Amino acid sequence: MAPRRVRYAPFILSEAQLKELLQRAARLPPPQSLRPWTYCTLFSLLAVTGLRISEALALTLDDVTADGLVIRKTKFRKSRLVPLHPSAAAGLTRYLDRRGHASDDHVFLSSRGTPLHHSNVIAIFLRLVRAMGIHPGPGARGPRIHDLRHQFAIRVLEAGPATRTGVDARMLALSTYMGHGQLDSTYWYLHATPHLLTGICDTTERWIDKGVSS
Repeated sequence: MAPRRVRYAPFILSEAQLKELLQRAARLPPPQSLRPWTYCTLFSLLAVTGLRISEALALTLDDVTADGLVIRKTKFRKSRLVPLHPSAAAGLTRYLDRRGHASDDHVFLSSRGTPLHHSNVIAIFLRLVRAMGIHPGPGARGPRIHDLRHQFAIRVLEAGPATRTGVDARMLALSTYMGHGQLDSTYWYLHATPHLLTGICDTTERWIDKGVSS
């Protein structure tokens, strides 16, 4: 029998921690360069859209539309449209204005005008969270950049009613929005939101009790 896959428990940043992360990104050197704008906007976008880091780094200027972000065939060879909240769209527009014209059409560029490398982004993220004192260091588990995607999904689920009907409706929408290949990938987030599981269990128990007593 194949060993059962153990899911990684995501590290969910508090609102204060996320704010500090973005503030530290906005202070990255060199001052007055594109670099702090790039990383602050990138981390903000990941937190409010749940994009995979690979999807965000692959964005080109043509993918930024009035209707949202066009995410072209990625992990499961699917394309999707990710609508943006007006505040997120405004923040991205400010970054693009600062970015200006460049020979490369990727949205997120380095100070040299070249596309960001995945490994460099991860290194910057880890440097910032370690400076915040919320990462134990090399070789130990701590916040990962992918946790911003988990955090988005969990916050969306927490914003809705903790009933089976309410959760199911949000699951279907969230699965499409996040580009999941299977719905069970989205349902996994219930394990990180125990109060939602409790709400569903309570609703189910009341339904069963009502059926038995009728």
